[in-house]
Amino acid sequence: MSEMPHAAVVLAAGGSRRLGMPKQLLTRDGETLLHRAVRLAAMTHPQRLVVVLGAERDAFTTAAVGVEGEVLFNLEWEQGLSSSLRCAARALQGFGGRILLLGCDQPALEPAHLSQLLDGAASVAFGCAATVHGTHLGQPAVIPNAMLQSAPSLEGDTGFGYRLSGLPESAIWCLFAPELQLDVDTPADVELAVERGVLDAAL
Repeated sequence: MSEMPHAAVVLAAGGSRRLGMPKQLLTRDGETLLHRAVRLAAMTHPQRLVVVLGAERDAFTTAAVGVEGEVLFNLEWEQGLSSSLRCAARALQGFGGRILLLGCDQPALEPAHLSQLLDGAASVAFGCAATVHGTHLGQPAVIPNAMLQSAPSLEGDTGFGYRLSGLPESAIWCLFAPELQLDVDTPADVELAVERGVLDAAL
C-alpha cells in the first residue's frame, strides 16, 4: 500500500428510507456493516479516521464502539450525502494528505479494495482513484483534500462521482470490482447479498 499520508472518512449518516431499516446495523459474520467499514478503514492506517453519523445516533454510536476514530454528528443528515461531505470537510480543513471516502452499504468490500485505491491514487498526478459503477464512478474513492473542501458547492444526495467521471483518464485510477456494485439500498439488495454470502440472513 502507498505510504502517502491519508485520512479516511466513513459516511454513515443516512436514514435508509428505501430499505426500511438501518443498513448500518445489518451484519456480515456477526459484525455490523458500520463497524466493519470503520475497521477496514482503520486497517489502511490513516493519519485521521473520521466517522460521520446522523440518523439513529445512539444505536450507530454503539455499533462503532471498539474501533478508534473521530465521530462526527451531522445534524443536517436529512439533507443527503452532500451534508455529510460538508461535515467531513470542516473536520479535515487544513489536512495535508489525500482522503479515502467509503460508505458502509457495500457488504462485499474487502481490505484489498481500499489498498488498491490508495495505491492507484498514488500512481496518478492528480491523486484520484474511484470505483467503477457501470457507466459512472463512485465510492470507495480517494480524492485530494482540495476536492473535499469544495463540498459546500454540493447539494442533496450529490457526491463527487460526477466530478470524478469528468476527469481525464490520465488523472484518475479506476478500480474495476463488480462485487462493489451491490449496495444494500432495498430489501431486494439485502436478499441478493445474503444469497452471495456477504450478508447475514435476518433472524
